Amino acid sequence: MASDCGIVAAQTIIHESGADLLDLWIILRDIVVLLSASLIIGGVFSRLGQSPIVGYLLAGMMLGGPGSINAVQAGGEIEAIAELGVALLLFSLGLEFSIPRLKKLGAKPLLGGAAQISLTIVLAFSGAMLLGLSIREAIAFGAMVSLSSTAVVLRILMERGEMEMPHGRNSLGVLLTQDMAVVPLALLMTILGGEGSATEVAWNIGRLLLMAAGLVTGLLLLTKIAVMSLGTLTLHRNRELTMIFAVATGLGAAWASHSAGISPALGAFVAGMLLGSSPFATQIRADVSPLQVVLLTLFFSSAGMVADPLWIISHAHWVAGAAFALTVGKGLIVAAVFLVFGQSLRVAAATGLALGQVGEFAFVLGAIGRVSGVVPDDVYALVVSVTIVSFFMSAYIVPKAPQWGDRLARLLGEAANGDDESGGQPHSSDVVVIGFGPTAQLATTPLMNSKLRVTVIELNHEGVSKAKEFGFDGHLGDATSSDVLQHASIGDAQLVIVTLPHFRSTLSIVELVRAMNPSATVLVRSRYHIHTDALSAAGAIVRGDEEQVGGAIRASVTEWLADHRPDHS
Repeated sequence: MASDCGIVAAQTIIHESGADLLDLWIILRDIVVLLSASLIIGGVFSRLGQSPIVGYLLAGMMLGGPGSINAVQAGGEIEAIAELGVALLLFSLGLEFSIPRLKKLGAKPLLGGAAQISLTIVLAFSGAMLLGLSIREAIAFGAMVSLSSTAVVLRILMERGEMEMPHGRNSLGVLLTQDMAVVPLALLMTILGGEGSATEVAWNIGRLLLMAAGLVTGLLLLTKIAVMSLGTLTLHRNRELTMIFAVATGLGAAWASHSAGISPALGAFVAGMLLGSSPFATQIRADVSPLQVVLLTLFFSSAGMVADPLWIISHAHWVAGAAFALTVGKGLIVAAVFLVFGQSLRVAAATGLALGQVGEFAFVLGAIGRVSGVVPDDVYALVVSVTIVSFFMSAYIVPKAPQWGDRLARLLGEAANGDDESGGQPHSSDVVVIGFGPTAQLATTPLMNSKLRVTVIELNHEGVSKAKEFGFDGHLGDATSSDVLQHASIGDAQLVIVTLPHFRSTLSIVELVRAMNPSATVLVRSRYHIHTDALSAAGAIVRGDEEQVGGAIRASVTEWLADHRPDHS
């Protein structure tokens, strides 16, 4: 009898294990199907010169979820796996932004994010009330649409090398603020549902703040110990250990954040930022990148699976109207906030265009709202549909944001980009220096006593003040705008020195300079040899050794001075 019971128990265990393995292979099959479809459809869109993100979304809509051919059944499991892609994206971004570098973003982008969230909730609430929603439903609707897409925007900006451009820095600050706002907005959804007393809500908020502080402290200690001990002993000798360390840190921080009730992506960003100043940051970034690409592809395809194509088609007028109104409305709110903060029209407009979409956290907040009973099914379906449509729109809008911002500024007659620190009208310049960090300061020392008229264009007041210490004229502005270059008399310049570290901005400036002054000598800094050919083809003389680039440009300036002896008194 006992032996029979043992046999039955063993058969039960084998049966349950077999069922679990079957589920695992179903998930694996669905991942392969999704990735294959994303490869094909994303490749088609990429070949057509469009963002492959559109193809990934379409693949998900076609293969899984309501209204599809149902070729993928493990949608929930894949969505959970795919969220790790966003965490790794933020982890990689954190590696780029050490704490001192994050401080350079300034308070304006972070304050701008808080202002944007508040204004969007208020205006969306007003619009929802006009359409007949109750007060609680209207507030919930405003909360869901107030956040933009970290995954879409940062993915595109990083691919295009625009994180260091003014609208890129603004976007990063706003998106980080929005990620921090996910927790209070989730609590708001719970409160609207009437769950919990005021004391319980206050306790939950205090508990979350304490857990967040503990998480940051723990991550700081962990990374310091790992880098000081494991790092010096083994990590620099073994690439495998470096990669394991990176993935364990990034995903571990995401898990810890989720357990603490905080945005997993935000926790991963903090972990990456703390490791950003370590000697392994560059290698970790390279090792994590392939896994990040795969998981992000799954994220976008699983996001497409949330939408119901049949519902979107049957309610096309509502979806199209809401998507247009929200995209334009959020874009105008973001642009207005940064205009109030004193930024130029073209930068404010570019930031608004980049952040006009509804983000992926609308799914999370909507799900909480449905459970608490404050978000009706039709409102949830509308927000999900609008989010997917805005993803499609963003794949086209975000890459064009700087150009469209520039066109809008021209259309509305913006004379120049940014404040002119010199306080006067355009004047003749013999030399124009764009960017005045340590590289430019070293490179321009031969010009200090040359009697040449030197104009510096900078994006921050510190650079402008330093230029004045050198005896140069300083202008605060964005040199990717032709208006700023014209204001600095680029057409009269004999020599133009560009020392910006980011390739896209440098290439754009060189092309503008060549169009406005074909005869000028253009010296540029190139951080990576892969960009040298493109900059040379645009008409620049490239100096690319990152460690010695300042001295190399200074030598070129000295040589140029020998051939262009000034006759100015």
